[in-house]
Amino acid sequence: MSQFNIEEEVIERIVGGEFEREPIPPSKLKGWQSFLGMYAGEHAAGTEFMIGPLFLTAGVSAFDLIIGLLLGNLLAVLSWRFLTAEIAVKNRLTLYYQLEKICGKKLVTGYNLANGILFCFLAGSMITVSATAVGIPFDMEMPKLTDTMPNGATWIIIVIAIGAVISLIASKGYDTVSKAANWMSPIIVIAFIACGIVALSQLGVTNFTDFWNIWGEGSEPFPGQIKYTFWHVVIWSWFANAAMHVGMSDLSVFRFSKKASAGWTTAAGMYVGHYMAWIAAALLYAVYLKSPEAMAFLNNGEAPPVAPGPLAHNAIGIFGIIAVVLAGWTTANPTIYRAGLAFQAIIPKVSTFWVTIIAGTIATIAGLFPAFAMKLLGFVALYGFILAPFGAIIVFEHFFYKKAGIIKTYAEKANISFNSSVFWAWAISFSIFYFISIQFNVFLSFVTLPAWLLCGILFIVFSRYSQKKINT
Repeated sequence: MSQFNIEEEVIERIVGGEFEREPIPPSKLKGWQSFLGMYAGEHAAGTEFMIGPLFLTAGVSAFDLIIGLLLGNLLAVLSWRFLTAEIAVKNRLTLYYQLEKICGKKLVTGYNLANGILFCFLAGSMITVSATAVGIPFDMEMPKLTDTMPNGATWIIIVIAIGAVISLIASKGYDTVSKAANWMSPIIVIAFIACGIVALSQLGVTNFTDFWNIWGEGSEPFPGQIKYTFWHVVIWSWFANAAMHVGMSDLSVFRFSKKASAGWTTAAGMYVGHYMAWIAAALLYAVYLKSPEAMAFLNNGEAPPVAPGPLAHNAIGIFGIIAVVLAGWTTANPTIYRAGLAFQAIIPKVSTFWVTIIAGTIATIAGLFPAFAMKLLGFVALYGFILAPFGAIIVFEHFFYKKAGIIKTYAEKANISFNSSVFWAWAISFSIFYFISIQFNVFLSFVTLPAWLLCGILFIVFSRYSQKKINT
């Protein structure tokens, strides 16, 4: 689910600053093969070990999970193909530079701050995931689904140690980060497959009916969790990477593509990581739920803990511990690095090393609190809800600026640093639909698309008014 593990040659150009503020020259463009391996590897990471089990805690049925994920991931692929990749090959600009041309430098600074902080929280949840594996030899008490605070000194020490190591690796630069991620990814994919096969055996599955009956007609959600229906699964899986596709973050990736058809390669990530890996991780949790320990929790009206380390260890032993640690790292390492870059855009005089250390420190502090990982479904929904509407600004301008009679890349042409049309479009759409979500207890992912659409429409309306006012 991270944005990384890109083929090294491509990633070095993307984050290294080459062509950051100019279109990609034809000689540097890549074929679809360069993106296939990237997306296959990057979406089988630490987040998958948490998300799969969390679907079980939400009481999903077999149909809701298996068919819902098929449809939701297809919608994500279509978003990448017909929105992100389409715009990327037309303009060949990074998300940040394109936003700067539309929004102005001051407004993009606010976006970078939000992006950096949210990246830190995501990295923190992956430090939590790795800690559940490292803690096994120390007989560490695992965090429960309802835990928000650190549960002991052992937990704190392990999280701080992991966070320090990950931060130092990230601070070495993206060359080190990408090499580590590329080496780890095949191991993690193999581990997910092995976990799924072993779990099926442990569950006594011999045919498709047995497999289907693992979820059956669904169940009541565990204490503290909400019930997921078919549409919860579809919409959540569609917008799990909302910031990357409808939020346009992957413009920075697909600007290197020769053709927009490279957007189809995201299917490798959606169906290796967001389908196979989620289901494999869910199977691990299904095995655990049959254990006396899990039954004791349920009999006491408590939700059994979701700790990826013990789940994977139960299935494939030491290899499971190693896989969980590596999976957490492949997400946390580059995520901390990207958070550092976002912060550096705000404080450019501070070196890359120190902004990365700052980001790593924030991520480590977040990792101390299990709630970020245990509530990952909700956090990912919030992350997409906050950032995705900025992508609507780019999409609506790209496709409708001529019909709407507005000036493209207005901030750049008008030489303004703060485009109020963008700010108010985002602020109003965010406020309205977040209020609806809280006040009427509406699942946040359900209002992400309406907020995205409203933001784009308001941007066009406000731009027509403000641009006309400025230019007359």
